[in-house]
Amino acid sequence: MQREQDAIIAALAPVIDGIVATLGSFCEVVVHDFRRPESSVVAIAGSVTGRSVGGAMSEIGMGILARGDQAGDELNYVTRTQDGKLVKSSTMVLRDSTGTVFGALCVNLDITAVTQAHALIGELAGLAAPAPVPTTTFGDDIDSVVAAIVDAYQLEQHRPWAELGREERLELFRSLDERGVFAVRRAVPQVAARLGISRASAYNYLSQARIDTSQEHQA
Repeated sequence: MQREQDAIIAALAPVIDGIVATLGSFCEVVVHDFRRPESSVVAIAGSVTGRSVGGAMSEIGMGILARGDQAGDELNYVTRTQDGKLVKSSTMVLRDSTGTVFGALCVNLDITAVTQAHALIGELAGLAAPAPVPTTTFGDDIDSVVAAIVDAYQLEQHRPWAELGREERLELFRSLDERGVFAVRRAVPQVAARLGISRASAYNYLSQARIDTSQEHQA
């Protein structure tokens, strides 16, 4: 199936240029190859997230990767880049004729200016402020994406690793695994360094988290 998957990706390259030419400078279209998660960006047109060919997938891509062939399209979601841009996106999975998910086509629209105008009109009209938007890490370096996911989880707990109990630590590794973090090469050492623990400890926590998850599914 590799030849078929390669052909699908090759066929999309001219398509993404046409989409950006139609929608304009606020649009970016990216083709991801999940067979190479550390550098999944194989084609890109436009510039919204600042990535280039050879760049990394975001947290959203990792989540799709983790769901494998059960993954579905993620349509019309809004995130915020680390430099403050508001981006409206749709991520559509790529499947071969057997149904295997092997990549994704992502359309990103920079809606920062539109949102600012909407907020101003809403303020003048006395409407409630819009709900906060989650930040997504877009970059060419997969390590920065992994680090951002780990940091975000710790912020959610309002406590550093040293203050977490064993079950909370296992839950952290379960959550990272479910988000597709450990599908990336070197992710375990990267997570260990971010948490300030040994690689051996990180591998042990991951192994135990997967055992617990497997037992829950069998129960």
